[in-house]
Amino acid sequence: MSASLPPVLDAWRMVAAKRRFEGHLPLSGMPRLRESLMNAEGDCRFEMEFGRDGLDLPYVEIRAEADLPLQCQRTLERFLHPVQLVQRLGLITDEAQEAALPEDMEPFLLQAGGELHPAELVEDELILAIPVVPIDPRSMEVTAEWPADIGEEEVKPNPFAALAALKAPKK
Repeated sequence: MSASLPPVLDAWRMVAAKRRFEGHLPLSGMPRLRESLMNAEGDCRFEMEFGRDGLDLPYVEIRAEADLPLQCQRTLERFLHPVQLVQRLGLITDEAQEAALPEDMEPFLLQAGGELHPAELVEDELILAIPVVPIDPRSMEVTAEWPADIGEEEVKPNPFAALAALKAPKK
């Protein structure tokens, strides 16, 4: 079943009902993500599915696609960084439960009430998808050529060398 995304969900009810949400979220509505973007033009297409896996562990699976407008650190120009991600989060209420999760499932610690902000989950995953140093793959690598004599400085005469010659040797 697909439905529009409410601002707050009860995670346990969504898992029990095996709910599925899909839609679009504007990048301009993601304040933490906006700090890393050149501008907030565009949106993110997402799917969010709640359920239980083969080991009966509750999860939420997020699929998201977006073109993030980033600043290339090589050219300092805007480029669109395509992001396509699939992330399965295991819903836990205590950090000790993290050890029971399979390797392909990341832990997501829920508060006691089970409240979940789905738009923030999508925003978190997009933030994690931003490269540390964004570089447009179409940009040309910058190479610098240095002259051969750059390390060889002229030896300048010491202005106090004449005074050293006047100094009388000690006997």
